[in-house]
Amino acid sequence: MKKLNSVCLAVMACISVPAMALNVQPDPNNSGAYLLDRAGLQAAEAALTSNPMYSVWAQALKTRSNTVVDAIVPGAATNPENVKRVERVFGQSEWDFLTQMAAPEYTYTRFLRAIGKFPAFCGDYTDGRNADAICKKSIVTAFAHFAQETGGHIAKDNVSDNPLRLEEWQQALVHVREMGWSEGQPGYTTGCGQNDWQNRRWPCADGQGYFGRGAKQLSYHFNYGMFSEAMFDGDATVLLNNPALVADSWLNLASAIWFFLTPQAPKPAMLHVIDRTWVPSQTELNAGIGYGFGTTINVINGGIECGEHNKNKGQPVNRIRYWEGLSHYYNIPLESDEENTCWQQTPFGSLNLDGAGEVLYTNWEANWEYYADRPGGFSFECKLVGYQTAYSALVEGDYEKCVTNFYGSHTGWPAVTVVDNLPPKDDKPPVDNVAAWEANKVYLQGDKASFNGKVYVAKWWTRGDEPNGTGPWELVTAAQ
Repeated sequence: MKKLNSVCLAVMACISVPAMALNVQPDPNNSGAYLLDRAGLQAAEAALTSNPMYSVWAQALKTRSNTVVDAIVPGAATNPENVKRVERVFGQSEWDFLTQMAAPEYTYTRFLRAIGKFPAFCGDYTDGRNADAICKKSIVTAFAHFAQETGGHIAKDNVSDNPLRLEEWQQALVHVREMGWSEGQPGYTTGCGQNDWQNRRWPCADGQGYFGRGAKQLSYHFNYGMFSEAMFDGDATVLLNNPALVADSWLNLASAIWFFLTPQAPKPAMLHVIDRTWVPSQTELNAGIGYGFGTTINVINGGIECGEHNKNKGQPVNRIRYWEGLSHYYNIPLESDEENTCWQQTPFGSLNLDGAGEVLYTNWEANWEYYADRPGGFSFECKLVGYQTAYSALVEGDYEKCVTNFYGSHTGWPAVTVVDNLPPKDDKPPVDNVAAWEANKVYLQGDKASFNGKVYVAKWWTRGDEPNGTGPWELVTAAQ
């Protein structure tokens, strides 16, 4: 096996994150709500994402301004460095060779712009890895999947439909829209209009259809919304209101590059399988998941195409044929620890990850653990989970949105406002040597507290209930 870089090795470590010391106070302007110190919230987020891979993932998903992207044309001296690398290892002639049957909406200029949006695709490495070789392998891998997702699938000897006698691996990008669908059809709207967090974050537009478009056949409103946020500075509505852009602009290829770079926990990003930034955990190795083209199949569609029962299924068999044809043509070697197939792999979605602490997740969910020293027992924190939620650990600002329940996905979660500076506490002096009541403190039966010049005794367990002589508190000494 090749030597692993330090970031890769760090991923193998299982990090135990202690509970953070958060500063939470009742909101004086909102009964039953709380204020949370932003510095404490940021410290909690940093502790939960301290594994170096979170930084690697976030860096891989950084994008350039669309103004820069729109200026990219073949051969331009101003093209970004990763685009120049693509032009060097996969020039216009190579594009033309693999797209002789492609829809006219797919062009080499749009391909370069799609790549230019993401500096990490065909980007540089500072640890000795061969960036040109990784770039070429990434593009060829993408084309093998394009050939399955949007290919012609026409036999070479079917001269009537394939007069150029193209290999099937030369037949990628034939379809820019899902077969049977056209603009103006409001299809793939399952779940649209419901009062749930998905629609609050990614609201469907009336009359729009979210059927498959582009090289990766992007489908469903939540995927259009997430992709739109990545392309348009966090604005989900651009593509939700105009999904046709994913067919009729450079976004038709950028959607595939975006998917290529995005980890879907516990799945790694496809790029990091290819460049070996990802190191398979012991849990994954035990499930047969290692390096090679087969793992990229598992990332894309493992639940349907991987596992021994899918060994002879059409989709994975096609992908493997296309990869083997392309990799042979472009002289991409098969490393000793790589597998082109995934029939021997457990699909990622079927892995038993209970107790697998070395597997990293990328979505935030409310942490429902009980904290005796915090108001109401709430954690006022979020945790990382292995399923889709309204909040991503790879999107800046989403942790705060999770804690404040921005999209209303946490039923029963208290109202929380994050502030830069908490108001000073109103430290009441003790009465008759009885300490002042504290909102965050647990009081048991018989405990005393002073409040507003009076002394009260707890009749039973309580926390957060202001003493007033009713409920859990009994008046002992009135104000003098």
